[in-house]
Amino acid sequence: MGVTKTEIFTEQQNRIADLAKAFSHPARVAILQLLIARKSCVCGDLVDELELAQATVSQHLKELKRIGIIHGEINPPRVCYCINPVVWSEAQKTFGLLLDTFAITESCCN
Repeated sequence: MGVTKTEIFTEQQNRIADLAKAFSHPARVAILQLLIARKSCVCGDLVDELELAQATVSQHLKELKRIGIIHGEINPPRVCYCINPVVWSEAQKTFGLLLDTFAITESCCN
């Protein structure tokens, strides 16, 4: 397997890639949609709702937490997850700025 060379890219480019990873799998998108709709959620509820294995949901939650787009509150035996509004706002601004850098005119490939 090849080695990723993230160090050759800027901090901003690496952060954009990290934030994009939150939306790069349909299960993570579904988790984010459920958290938005419910304002918070318990991992077991996500497993029931998504019909995915507990381990699969946990892996996706771990990745979303690593990125910082969600955070969880431990209340044994459950962990309640919710959207991190600070990182969500960062993602909105970051993707908005990135997408706004291209003005839609004529395609250069016509």
